[in-house]
Amino acid sequence: MAYKTVEELKANRAETVEFIQNETDFQPEYLLILGTGLGQLADEIEVQDVISYEDIPHFPVSTVESHAGKLLFGTLGGKSVVAMQGRFHYYEGYSMKQIAFPVRVAKELGAQTLMVSNACGGLNPNFSKGDIMLINDHINFLGDNPLIGPNDDSLGPRFPDMSEPYTERLLELAENVALDNSIKMHQGVYLAVAGPMLETKAEYRYMRQLGADVVGMSTVPEVITAVHMGMDVLGISVITDECFPDALEPVDIEDVLAAAAMAEPSLTQVVIKVLERL
Repeated sequence: MAYKTVEELKANRAETVEFIQNETDFQPEYLLILGTGLGQLADEIEVQDVISYEDIPHFPVSTVESHAGKLLFGTLGGKSVVAMQGRFHYYEGYSMKQIAFPVRVAKELGAQTLMVSNACGGLNPNFSKGDIMLINDHINFLGDNPLIGPNDDSLGPRFPDMSEPYTERLLELAENVALDNSIKMHQGVYLAVAGPMLETKAEYRYMRQLGADVVGMSTVPEVITAVHMGMDVLGISVITDECFPDALEPVDIEDVLAAAAMAEPSLTQVVIKVLERL
């Protein structure tokens, strides 16, 4: 993606928003981003309209296996949502501005809250494959940031505060939902790396020493973008492989998808019941 000025990015967003509003009159309150192997949450949405990414002007297109590449508008947990069935990653070759673009568009369509999920590797020895974790903080090891470059003051401040990137009241609400429904759920720190390779034993050991509980290749750019615009954020990770340096085993995408499928019912239940209580 060539460098674009604030004015060009604003014009692109306006064109995208206009296109979507011509395709649907649905006004979402919540943006859901469904991570690797977690697209089946979309089956629970009472869908009103579907738009393929490839049809939306200026929208990136998912290139990763298991990412359907569709924007779903409908109702979940009694709330109006727009769901990204498939997300974009830095390792696919997209710029941070491109990864941020759908979040900015969703905000202009009316979404005030981001609920983001991902598949990740577990660094904390108390976590097991198939567990879910509420993200209460993150570490950005992507080497880039969607806010680099001229700031659009109409979207948010030049120096947004990140002392509470994941909204405390949403964390408490999700914890209560898990307790009330006997769902095992951890809390912890998500560390984002560029990928696409998985890490070495030494890298996993270093990340754990830094205080990370899980590691993945997404989520942080979208969260930074949402915080910049004043949106509330809830993040949930699904542990799809165990990254313990002294007992490390090779992992492939089939293992990741199988572990995500194990955890998906719990994730789906938490998201729906959080929406019901909001």
